[in-house]
Amino acid sequence: MNVLAYDLGASSGRAVIGHLKDSKMEVEEIHRFSNDPVHVGDRLHWDILRLIHEIKQGLLITKVQKLTIKSLAIDSWAVDFGMIGQHGELIGNPYHYRDQHTDGMMEKVLAKLPMKEIFSRTGIQFLSINTLYQLASLQQAGSPLLKEGKHLLMIPDLLRYFLSGEAVHEFTNATTTQMYNPVEGQWDSTIIQRMGFQESWFGRVVQPGTHVGQLSSGIRHELGLASIPIYTAAEHDTASAVVAVPATERSFAYLICGTWSLMGTEVQEPILSDLVLELNFTNEGGAYGTYRLLKNIMGLWILQECRREWERAGLVYSFPELVQLAQQATPFYSLIDPDDLVFMPSGDMSERIRNYAVQTGQKSPEGIGAVVRCILESLALKYRYVLELTERLSGQNFQGLHMVGGGIHNTLLCQWTANAVGKPVWAGPAEGSAIGNLTVQWIAHGDFLDVWEARRVIRDSFPITIYEPEQFDMWEEAYGQFRRITCITK
Repeated sequence: MNVLAYDLGASSGRAVIGHLKDSKMEVEEIHRFSNDPVHVGDRLHWDILRLIHEIKQGLLITKVQKLTIKSLAIDSWAVDFGMIGQHGELIGNPYHYRDQHTDGMMEKVLAKLPMKEIFSRTGIQFLSINTLYQLASLQQAGSPLLKEGKHLLMIPDLLRYFLSGEAVHEFTNATTTQMYNPVEGQWDSTIIQRMGFQESWFGRVVQPGTHVGQLSSGIRHELGLASIPIYTAAEHDTASAVVAVPATERSFAYLICGTWSLMGTEVQEPILSDLVLELNFTNEGGAYGTYRLLKNIMGLWILQECRREWERAGLVYSFPELVQLAQQATPFYSLIDPDDLVFMPSGDMSERIRNYAVQTGQKSPEGIGAVVRCILESLALKYRYVLELTERLSGQNFQGLHMVGGGIHNTLLCQWTANAVGKPVWAGPAEGSAIGNLTVQWIAHGDFLDVWEARRVIRDSFPITIYEPEQFDMWEEAYGQFRRITCITK
């Protein structure tokens, strides 16, 4: 019997079929599609109707292939949402988290609600893209979305709603809004009321692995399908990817590597200390009673955006070709802090990298290989910094680092990460979010006793590449250089 996972990333989505055979997971991608944001006027939106169309295409493929589907679930990125009106229809296209309508909004919210109070109530790190600040921006603009909206649904909640007609919030994604109280186990009414939001926007929150409806009669009629049960996955794609980390010990560190890099560890309770707040870590909800003590790192977005910039100029390179150019460039010629806010928006990324280098007293990286090397070396060094902080905050000493996600195809980044952290890197599986999505469904169906049994099967089912640290002295010196350039002192 097959289960179906839809895994939606910031640049592409996929439909993945999974089934269990001989105590191993077998996973097949049956449909892949682009997820391109759309500029309309001055705003940047998600093409949400295209996404539901592609989800339907995945369902049609299961029909053509005569696959019996036991259940389906959806995971996606966090913080973004749609508003449902009084007649049950979507009002407007959801904004993309990189839209600049939230610029300066976090400071305005903090003038109403002190940072320490927000953190003590939510445990979530302060990012300008958080749902809290998106709503505040719409409120300030007098947006009809808030005047007419009756229910707020995060992206996977919204897509599930399109499929089933059931409006339910999933826990892991709800926590990323910075409006969910993990201590009370519910939406934080104090924050919601003091911001002037409607409490009715925020409905019932359920855990990963909950049965939340069936394909609606309209969808079944349109596609000629039988009823398929719909479950919640760990719907924040990072939470799903953490489920798929093939750890052997309860104490482990992970790096979910893709457009964003998310580094952290699993904890049983949110850590709400002043130091966690000061270092701007987060306590996002995880599966099976856990929390993800982690930090967001800008990730491969910077390289992806450079590649798009070069393509617009007629310079077309594959990612392996870019990696090869980076290998030929001078080591540690220039470094950046990947999390500097200058690298958040799209467009002109390589120019911003060069400007950063000059403004910090370095030589400007000239040529594509030099820019790519600057990005990858800087990411690896930032990973070391965040790993050290994760050990400090969690009170753990990790023996190595698990890297999961599409970024592990960049073998140079994997090796440089091992060099930077001075510990082994265990890379795999690449499709971590999709595998975690499938795993939550299997656990819900009773195919695994718990997540630890599932992680053992994941280790046995997918290849794991081990990268041992090399050139430690050179990378140790570079880490000191990185900290001086970026002024990281904590």
